[in-house]
Amino acid sequence: MADYEAVQRGPLRLKGSGGALGAGKRKKKKAKDKAQILEQIVSSKKQEEEKKRGLDKRTPAQVAYEKMQEKRQMERILKKASKTHKQRVEDFNRHLDTLTEHYDIPKVSWTK
Repeated sequence: MADYEAVQRGPLRLKGSGGALGAGKRKKKKAKDKAQILEQIVSSKKQEEEKKRGLDKRTPAQVAYEKMQEKRQMERILKKASKTHKQRVEDFNRHLDTLTEHYDIPKVSWTK
C-alpha cells in the first residue's frame, strides 16, 4: 500500500476545458512570426543549393559523360517507343528468315 500513497486523487483535468484557469488559452501568432518563418525557409533553401554546388566534386569530363549517357538513354527510349509490338514481331521474323538453317532441329531418322 505504500506504493500508492503518492498517487494524486481527484477528478482528471483536461486541457482546453473551461474549468482550468489559463490552461486552455493559446497565444495567437503574429504576422511577424510568419514573415520570419518564410525568410528562414528561403534562406535554408539557398544554403542547401550552395552546399550542393560545393559538394559536386566531379570533373567537367565526368559531367559531360553523364550528360551524354542520359542523352543516349533518352534516344533508346524514344526508339523503342516509336515501334508497335506488331512492327517489332515483323522485324524479328524478317531477321529469323535471314538466318541460316544451321540452328534448325535435325532429322532423327537415318533411313529417310
